[in-house]
Amino acid sequence: MDNNVQRPQRVAVLGAGMVGLSTAWYLQEHGVDVTVLDRDDVAAGSSWGNAGWLTPSIAVPLPEPSVLKYGVRAVLSPSSPVYVPPTADPRLLRFLIAFARNCTPKRWQQAMRTLIPLNNGALAAFAEMEEGGVTARTKAAEPFTAAFRTAEDSRALLEEFEHIRACGQDVRFDVVDGADARRDEPALGDDIGVAIRIRDERYVDPAAYVRAIADSVRARGGRILGGTEVEAVGSTTGGVVVAGETYDAVVVATGAWLGRLGRSVGVRRVVQAGRGYSFTIKIDDLPRGPVYFPKQRVACTPLGDRLRIAGMMEFRDAGAPLDPRRIQALVTEASTLLKGAHLDQREDEWVGARPCTADGLPLVGATNDPRVFVAGGHGMWGITLGPVTGKLLAEQVATGVTPDALRAVDPLR
Repeated sequence: MDNNVQRPQRVAVLGAGMVGLSTAWYLQEHGVDVTVLDRDDVAAGSSWGNAGWLTPSIAVPLPEPSVLKYGVRAVLSPSSPVYVPPTADPRLLRFLIAFARNCTPKRWQQAMRTLIPLNNGALAAFAEMEEGGVTARTKAAEPFTAAFRTAEDSRALLEEFEHIRACGQDVRFDVVDGADARRDEPALGDDIGVAIRIRDERYVDPAAYVRAIADSVRARGGRILGGTEVEAVGSTTGGVVVAGETYDAVVVATGAWLGRLGRSVGVRRVVQAGRGYSFTIKIDDLPRGPVYFPKQRVACTPLGDRLRIAGMMEFRDAGAPLDPRRIQALVTEASTLLKGAHLDQREDEWVGARPCTADGLPLVGATNDPRVFVAGGHGMWGITLGPVTGKLLAEQVATGVTPDALRAVDPLR
């Protein structure tokens, strides 16, 4: 640790989602007194309504070569899985140009290799939290089914698996025909012709799990303050001032809003909201595990006695209202892919802002102020990678030593 920076005793964490609360929990493992502040409440952001998958073997960078195949006409359509509303926002345009530049095989491979150390530690971090007092539990995704109408449709995912393996990460899977897939998951539509069962994955009810982490943080003496908007982080000789209190250090984990505070401490990379939509329904045959339709980018997760249907990627302002056309696009796709789904009786319609970066890598570590750290930009993988991110960043905050796995996701890169 820098001789001029003492070991922090009191740390503020801004953001009560999976990433922020996991960081707070692991800071407590180092004996740090933590206060978590959120402008809304626990799990109020993108941690609430997403699919809840813990799929480190297929956690890959978002900017991939296949994205460019959509074309301009497709991404401007509100029914497209990837949607960019017509805009003159220079910040969004700058992000999209940088994103497109990263959609090359070479850059994807570089980013993939950077994610592998985080992916490899992802599920172990959940297990550590559960052993340490978090009462929620992850569930085995047996089966985790990726379903397709044709073998041709499945080729893109199988090729992605080859690329993942070539980068040094294992993916275990089996390919089965539609009849076998429907025997496992009767909710699959009759025209599903082939499926890939992905092994060794897990899933959670994301909101319930994040609330359980919050309960554990409180039980171990931490404070969680909802309804607290932090407009600035003021560094003084005596510490870092946040919402009128002084701390030894602060972690900014505010999701798609990370850039608002990050820019003042040297974080120049744009964190763009990649908004996803979801709702829950009743279905006659509740799937035993998560079901994914990669071609349509529709994700389904059993939560209690209901099925959450999630998907879409919409590059838009994080605070924009829910676009009902995007919900309808999900309904239209799901109606052709699932049997017995009561899509006209939707509950919990939701939009959440995933924090995306142009290179597909998170921003985790110290800023140009040695007492201010950031953790975010995980894109679609904030639930999967939140706990391992929190563990590694807590180590850096508490000891002053940067773990090797965080070097390539330096927020000042």
